[in-house]
Amino acid sequence: MAVFENGVIFEGVDTSDSQCWTLEAYRARGGYKALTRILESKMTQDEVIAEVKGSSLRGRGGAGFPTGLKWSFMPRQFPGDKYVVCNSDEGEPGTFKDRDIMRYNPHSLIEGMIIAGYAMGAKRGYNYIHGEIFEVYELFEAALDEARQAGLLGENILGSGFTFDLFAHHGYGAYICGEETALLESLEGKKGQPRFKPPFPASFGLYGKPTTINNTESFASVPFIIRDGAQKFLELGKPNNGGTKLFSVSGHVNRPGNFEIPLGTPFSTLLEMAGGMRGGKKLKAVIPGGSSAPVLPGDVMMDLTMDYDSISKAGSMLGSGAVIVMNEDICMVKALERLAYFYHEESCGQCTPCREGTGWLYRVIHRIENGLGRPEDLDLLDSVGNNMAGKTICALADAAVFPVRSFTKHFRKEFEYHIEHKKCMVDHKWC
Repeated sequence: MAVFENGVIFEGVDTSDSQCWTLEAYRARGGYKALTRILESKMTQDEVIAEVKGSSLRGRGGAGFPTGLKWSFMPRQFPGDKYVVCNSDEGEPGTFKDRDIMRYNPHSLIEGMIIAGYAMGAKRGYNYIHGEIFEVYELFEAALDEARQAGLLGENILGSGFTFDLFAHHGYGAYICGEETALLESLEGKKGQPRFKPPFPASFGLYGKPTTINNTESFASVPFIIRDGAQKFLELGKPNNGGTKLFSVSGHVNRPGNFEIPLGTPFSTLLEMAGGMRGGKKLKAVIPGGSSAPVLPGDVMMDLTMDYDSISKAGSMLGSGAVIVMNEDICMVKALERLAYFYHEESCGQCTPCREGTGWLYRVIHRIENGLGRPEDLDLLDSVGNNMAGKTICALADAAVFPVRSFTKHFRKEFEYHIEHKKCMVDHKWC
């Protein structure tokens, strides 16, 4: 794994050290100094939230919503329970950064959630961890035990009178539970299906109480912001895109892994950090933000910088920061077939347009890939997508449609060739 030397999440972390996750190692890197500063100086909740706002930290889970602004939505005057929830249900294909935060630097997440609890007047937090990384769940539990024994969790933290406790919750691997209201349903012990909105979690969240949900990387960035200041974090990135970000690079590169770089870094630099294209092959396409982000042609990506605004202007999303690199030998029809199958399998079935539409998308793309495509199929895909996008409770239907639209837009000739010639345009094999 390559690590940016001035990075936030892995600052000073030697990931080859099997004990880098411990409280002792984290404190040696300056851990819990941010929390100590808040408690000793008696920073107000407004001051903490203002610092996070000033950093331009945007949600690192996909949507990119300003974190400080989200914190300000919490009704702190509410007299009852309030909750802070971390979304560590990392199920987006191509994404594998949050598990490394919990594996190598879990106390940065714990400290960030304690600070969030302080800022929003919450006394309890939950970290919902993806079901297929049980060893990471166990390690995070060990880190929680360390924090409790050191007086960093529980009642009267560091003698300040502030109380906050944090618990880990193990999911079961359902992709839909990455949607924040489905996550809350699962956390309550119910079937993980999205809720109607409004009401939004800020007013009616976990157990019907005000709740703020952020991504793992978002919370883990907060200690640096409080310790070293919002301005320093902001200057690591660019305006409206503060700080560094972890990118999970996979696909046809020589050195896949997680790379932490300042937002605004050219994609070409990130590709070089990942060792360049495997076998010296030509770059054909890139999915810049996880499987639900629209694909972009390679030549377009080479001119872009890795930040929310640049990727958005190009017609895609930075999303979770999962960069999937594809070389000239990839069949875009087959690649889209695999993505469509994933969303068909992971639809929770609650909404008819998604339950039926994801199946339609997969079956049409499957027959194109297998030499049974018809000339009208591309229009049919577009029509099905129009009846799905924006017509469901959550965004899974949109996530299924985005790849279909972008693949057929940028690589339409490959789909037309499959339909007309009953074989692949890339390897010329019969379907």
